[in-house]
Amino acid sequence: MLALPHRSRTVSVLAFDGMSPFELGCVVEVFGLPRPELDVPWYELAVCAERPGPLRAVGGFTIEAAHGLDVFAGARTVIVPGVPDVRAEISPALTAALRRAHDGGARIVSICSGAFALAAAGLLDGRAATTHWRYAPLLQRRFPEVRVDPGVLYVDEGDVLTSAGSAAGLDLLVHLVRRDHGPSVANAVARRLVVPPHREGGQAQFVEAPVAEVQDDDPVGRAMDWVLADLTRPVTVGALARVAGMSERGFIRHFGRRTGTSPLRWVIAQRIAASLPLLETTAAPIEEIAAAVGFESPVTFRHHFGRSMRTSPSAYRKAFRR
Repeated sequence: MLALPHRSRTVSVLAFDGMSPFELGCVVEVFGLPRPELDVPWYELAVCAERPGPLRAVGGFTIEAAHGLDVFAGARTVIVPGVPDVRAEISPALTAALRRAHDGGARIVSICSGAFALAAAGLLDGRAATTHWRYAPLLQRRFPEVRVDPGVLYVDEGDVLTSAGSAAGLDLLVHLVRRDHGPSVANAVARRLVVPPHREGGQAQFVEAPVAEVQDDDPVGRAMDWVLADLTRPVTVGALARVAGMSERGFIRHFGRRTGTSPLRWVIAQRIAASLPLLETTAAPIEEIAAAVGFESPVTFRHHFGRSMRTSPSAYRKAFRR
């Protein structure tokens, strides 16, 4: 794999007084932790602030930011993990630094309420963007030129990327690693973080209730195991209910309570998820991949893939296959 050029490896993240440390910690974990086991040139992270020095963090401790906005704006990847107040005006110095970074070719990233800073800098005008669902209506009111989508985990507009609430920022950061280094490295980072390399929805990243761990004595879990053991077998709600030893109505009720979705939607999601590594790492035709993960035809595969991922299997392969 080709090494990233030196400047392409530079990442800056904004710290500010009164910030929550979680989002900053996610950035440090992904980009600041050395990963010699991956055998690729890793990132160079700079923690920056409008005024370098100690900053108070939620929880009663301080963060020391060694760099100012010049270093912040000079990185290849510039991350705003939040703003102090979503209803307040954003600092002119910060918005100027963001515009300077963008004009210089940086990719600009926000986590959670950080989208307000990007919007104030004019970087989201005419673009799709997201933020925490609590803030989405306010972001739309304050910045009507932004196409706010509150139903996704993150939005990748190429040079400007936004994510929803705190944990969704981690999805976006792994996605950036994927863009830079390919699926194998991103999957390795995700394993180290003990997070899935894809959450349901892939690039589109629709928010879904996470699937709970399967337990041996759980009838719904038995049915889920039965599906995962062979994704190619035909699946109906009746067949799942029989494996679980339940009535169809009872199974649907318990499955929804357990997963937050319907049985057949869950099956489709598992098949889509199983297709991703095949698209990323093999040259198998789309028809073969569709059959290998249990879709009855390539047309059905493309339909469900497009609805879930907001792209086609071929386009996904072009973007992510190394």
